[in-house]
Amino acid sequence: MKKILLSVAVLAVFTACNNDENNSNQDINYSKLPQEFPFSKLATINGVDVINGGFGSGAAAHPTRKGEFYVITDRGPNTDYLNGKKFLTPNFTPTIMHFKINADGNIEVLKYIKLKNPSGQPITGLPNPVGMGSTGEIAYDAAGNVLGTDNYGLDSESIVAAADGTFWVSDEYGPHIVHYSADGIEMERISPIGVNTGTRKLPAVLAKRRANRGMEGLCITPDGKTLVGTIQSTMYVPTKVLATNTTLTRIVTFDIATGQTKQYLYKQDGGASDSVCDITALSNTEFLVIERDGNFGSQGGLKKVYRISLAGASDVNGTDLAAVDGMKINGKALEQSTWNEITAAGLKTVSKTLAVDLVAKLGYEHDKFEGIVYLGNNKLAVFNDDDFGVVDDGNGNPKAKILPKTGKVDKGTMYVVDIQ
Repeated sequence: MKKILLSVAVLAVFTACNNDENNSNQDINYSKLPQEFPFSKLATINGVDVINGGFGSGAAAHPTRKGEFYVITDRGPNTDYLNGKKFLTPNFTPTIMHFKINADGNIEVLKYIKLKNPSGQPITGLPNPVGMGSTGEIAYDAAGNVLGTDNYGLDSESIVAAADGTFWVSDEYGPHIVHYSADGIEMERISPIGVNTGTRKLPAVLAKRRANRGMEGLCITPDGKTLVGTIQSTMYVPTKVLATNTTLTRIVTFDIATGQTKQYLYKQDGGASDSVCDITALSNTEFLVIERDGNFGSQGGLKKVYRISLAGASDVNGTDLAAVDGMKINGKALEQSTWNEITAAGLKTVSKTLAVDLVAKLGYEHDKFEGIVYLGNNKLAVFNDDDFGVVDDGNGNPKAKILPKTGKVDKGTMYVVDIQ
């Protein structure tokens, strides 16, 4: 096994429970000073180094072993270009990294798991074709040449580590929830009704997610029965122009055994440009969720975690799961309706209270705060997506992603913080 260090800024120490024979009475040392991750170079594009990072789009704890975690990349390094994206390394495979925190507080990478199609071949992060989860985005290479699509491509954003050793991964294309084996081979792909990927389905309305704003968060309830996913931003229901309630987004639940779904309304503090990202469970009905904007922490960024409860919230699935605009009130889609109209219709949102403001508490600097894992005892592990160390230069080409406060290239970082 290869031992490497992940950049860790640690602000708390907690003692793990006696979870299994390998970790009996073992203290997990989260008090180590920040450690730099020795990223390798993935590629050099137009003289700019693309780092082999990206871990932090989503995170999960090992289901039984304290101090072990999984983090996942998204679709790979990319920049905005014309009506789509430049994929700087088109053959990049979305990857899970399994690591643990040793007794000395350092990070030891145990395994990299590349995601694969049902035949066992590595997938890419390229968009899905029409009918299989397409967002309408066109993929280009670094030189601006049009690339193809991938039936099994994934813009992975969150990960669940199940007790049986398998993984559930949510994405921003379909949006899909994909079940992978312990070796990363696709076992099932669950998508909205009308998306041709499998027999078990999500409500059709979820296909109206905005491009690059699909199912951003995913977790599993402690009883192991239900997946809970967050849609990143207001969906375009019924259309982009008519979706005027820009603080409304949705949480969807999926019963793993029966395939039954439910949907709940979540009211964001911010607006259309802000995001509801990862989610982690406190109980079968209570969770922590991320709300963030796209700014760096030192530039007025919003990086908050809220405690939420689904208990008492209204299920807005409606009676027809195939309805492309979902439930309506007064003849209007929910995204067309004001909060006053929604309340008047007797619908209750998810309740929420602030758990922690990372900028106020830590001076949090990163822009893409995207992964959280609840550790117990009011401790929260926090991860960021470093975008492989590059951002768009405004012309569709990469430039180094620099943290304004430090002048250093952004790299994946883990924090442990106390929450209310």
